[in-house]
Amino acid sequence: MLYTLCIVLILIASVILILAILVQSPKSGMAANFGAANQVMGVRESANILEKTTWTLAALIVVLSLVATLAMDQDLVSTSNSALQNDANALMEHVNTSAPVNAMPNAEIPASDAAAATEGAAAEQPAQAE
Repeated sequence: MLYTLCIVLILIASVILILAILVQSPKSGMAANFGAANQVMGVRESANILEKTTWTLAALIVVLSLVATLAMDQDLVSTSNSALQNDANALMEHVNTSAPVNAMPNAEIPASDAAAATEGAAAEQPAQAE
């Protein structure tokens, strides 16, 4: 019950937070020119209220998320975890039993390039004194 209540409150706070952010006037950039009319018409204090509302709602969402995590039904969580573990084990078994795949197959060097590579390798090795 508490978990469901927290989720509903998180959703409501998220919608209000989105609206509060959209209503705020931008501080800089091209869009600031369009928001200048609000400052001229006497809506100076609303910026402070909207900023405080934004921070409060963000903190409320964090706190409600933590409370929702603590309020989860432990039986449901353990059932979900065991199902995930079974799926992971089945996947690992499938990967381990399948044929190994070369990540980078050997490429054949064309004959003209092979001769140049052989000559280059021979030139790099110092001649051995007899």
